[in-house]
Amino acid sequence: MSAGSERRAAAAPRAVPAPRASRVELRLSCRHLLDRDPLTKSDPSVLLLLRSQNQWVQVDRTEVVRSSLHPVFSKVFTLDYYFEEVQKLRFEVYDTRGPSDLGYQDDDFLGGMECTLGQIVAQKKVTRALLLRFGRNAGKSTITVTAEDISGNNGYVELSFRARKLDDKDLFSKSDPFLELYRVNDDGSEQLVYRTEVVKDNLSPVWEPFKVSLNNLCSCEETRPLKCLVWDHDSRGKHDFIGEFSTTFEEMQKAFGEDQAQWDCVNAKYRQKKRNYKNSGVVILADLKSYRVHSFLDYIMGGCQIHFTVAIDFTASNGDPRNSCSLHYINPFQPNEYLQALVAVGEICQDYDSDKRFSALGFGARIPPKYSPSVPTQVSHDFAINFNPEDDECEGIQGVWRPIGTGLPRVHLYGPTNCAPVISKVARMAAPRRQYYILLVLTDGVVTDMADAREAIVRASHLPMSIIIVGVGNADFTDMQTLDGDEGILRSPRGEPALRDIVQFVPFRELKSASPAALAKCVLAEVPRQVVEYFSYRELPPRGLGTHTHDAGPERAGQPGVRPVSVSSTLGVP
Repeated sequence: MSAGSERRAAAAPRAVPAPRASRVELRLSCRHLLDRDPLTKSDPSVLLLLRSQNQWVQVDRTEVVRSSLHPVFSKVFTLDYYFEEVQKLRFEVYDTRGPSDLGYQDDDFLGGMECTLGQIVAQKKVTRALLLRFGRNAGKSTITVTAEDISGNNGYVELSFRARKLDDKDLFSKSDPFLELYRVNDDGSEQLVYRTEVVKDNLSPVWEPFKVSLNNLCSCEETRPLKCLVWDHDSRGKHDFIGEFSTTFEEMQKAFGEDQAQWDCVNAKYRQKKRNYKNSGVVILADLKSYRVHSFLDYIMGGCQIHFTVAIDFTASNGDPRNSCSLHYINPFQPNEYLQALVAVGEICQDYDSDKRFSALGFGARIPPKYSPSVPTQVSHDFAINFNPEDDECEGIQGVWRPIGTGLPRVHLYGPTNCAPVISKVARMAAPRRQYYILLVLTDGVVTDMADAREAIVRASHLPMSIIIVGVGNADFTDMQTLDGDEGILRSPRGEPALRDIVQFVPFRELKSASPAALAKCVLAEVPRQVVEYFSYRELPPRGLGTHTHDAGPERAGQPGVRPVSVSSTLGVP
């Protein structure tokens, strides 16, 4: 980010963050599409575009459904939904001439539809006519978009199916089977959940594993009916029905756990006509893995403690504490900015610390017994405010502020403003622990050890630790935006990137007129995500929740909040 843009970012007032976006899944289907192919039917796919900065930006694209004028797409679009924004969407349907990932410039346009995400969410299901260029109707073509809120989704499942001895539907070769999985809705309608790939010329196919959210699979209701249909693929779109079976996710889990996860694939017409008919093959659930998406509250309710540490700037730029203009001046009737920020954040954090004891550190001052006006000594950048290096903890928020008031006359405010020592000190405490640490740094100016601070933050990003920096006073804090990873990944002077974004910087003056609750909400908004990210990276589920008996593989690391869990395991967390 350029210096100019940094200054604009610093100058812009920081509003209290809105609630985090809800997640919405969109499913698409079309009816009565135009037929652009002379010998076969159209091969439709849908392109999703989002209006951003006065232009349409491609978001995603569905798969191609071959030779169909009434396609139901298995591809699910997942979007963030913001109540306070108008999110304009455009759906464009094309007769695809090649693979859907090769672009759409050479495809035939079958029609488009525009609406807002808010309209889809409000109605849950929107059916609109498709329009050609210049607003002309595309015949009777329509597109239906169905929305589901997955904000409360508690995980997803990975399924792997295979089949044995399927019916042979082809005259000169074997069947080309694929499987479709449907969810039965409350009104009896069926919603396509997933369509596998086609396995060519094989009566005992093994389909690739696939992942679906539990909300998508069964609306998070394990007893909801599911249907599996097996087809012999036809390049002209006239697929031959092989058979089907019904089950539930609950039944799948139980059968898989008992090594009995197989179902007869039945064709009802054959059953009626053939006296000795048994099945048209057998479908086997080869693997089932459930993944729990853990939340911040999962960890808190699982016993995770949050240890709060405050580090306060005692440099000379704060002014003489005896002067009413000093940022450290203690007014019995009006708390200074340091105290306001400390109370606002500390009172929230103390609810997650069972012993209510907080570490309180100072930096940038000469302290006793080293300090003497006639004997210059080294400045301390990580001293205990209670002057007890063996135990820097204080009882509650008031216990933090009390030694500040009594200690100010005993220290010589000096400088420079070095933050790296206190970051490193808290990092050393966090390294061997299983609790989470929040460091609140209160400073009246830009840190002077920026390179060392960046290095310390990058190292701390691997630890159970978050850093909140509040700038008090009227200094120019533009350069402090560098430490906040919102504008890009923070890197150490050696170029090593931070594993996680763990720093939140807020100038106090931007929220000075707001309530303490607003300040706390602003500076603590990112902490829940940071907690979940850390424990997910370390592959540590909340205490009391199980871990999966199968190896989740290296892809699990770094996916926030996701952890495989067994359908029956009660293994605790170390």
